[in-house]
Amino acid sequence: MSLRLGDIAPDFEAETTEGTINFHDWIGDGWVVLFSHPADFTPVCTTELGETTRLKEQFAKRNCKVIAVSVDSVEDHKAWVGDIDETQGCAVNFPIIGDTNRHVSETYDMLHPGEGDTSTVRSVFVIDANKKIRMTLTYPKSAGRNFDEILRVIDSIQLTDGYKVATPVNWKDGEDVIIVPSLSDEEAKEHFPDGWKTLKPYLRVTKQPNR
Repeated sequence: MSLRLGDIAPDFEAETTEGTINFHDWIGDGWVVLFSHPADFTPVCTTELGETTRLKEQFAKRNCKVIAVSVDSVEDHKAWVGDIDETQGCAVNFPIIGDTNRHVSETYDMLHPGEGDTSTVRSVFVIDANKKIRMTLTYPKSAGRNFDEILRVIDSIQLTDGYKVATPVNWKDGEDVIIVPSLSDEEAKEHFPDGWKTLKPYLRVTKQPNR
């Protein structure tokens, strides 16, 4: 059965480049991005792990850690990070899971038989502090991920968890948001005392409330 939004992220124990972890314990009380890459010593993956390394502070500002996984061994991962450092100009600063028995990849449905081999596709899971899956993305092997989009969605989820708003198309942190339709105008006055612009009764635009 595939994992759905709102499901508890399956726990597991695994060997990583930073030692053995129990996933739920490792998450702690923060958020996490778990993402798979098809294989070590491959070009697109090398650029992705370099970018993830550069974004560590951005993830940390959101109380979020990152962890990668592929079906390669921890020994291969450790050999590969030297290439990442050399070509991307940064030393990998997050753990990479060695999933040679495919337990994590199968549990999270990262293996796609139609791809013709046992490597993982580019899956992304955003998991909150309650261990719930809040976002999933799956990219083809040929397309490198947009990590700015992953950060943008984390911003949106964390904002909308705390306020009765939703974020419109292409929204970025700091831009106007939408008051949820379930909130009446009378109720909205309590939450948004500075007011809003009504485009339609169901489409009320207001300033981002935590700004």
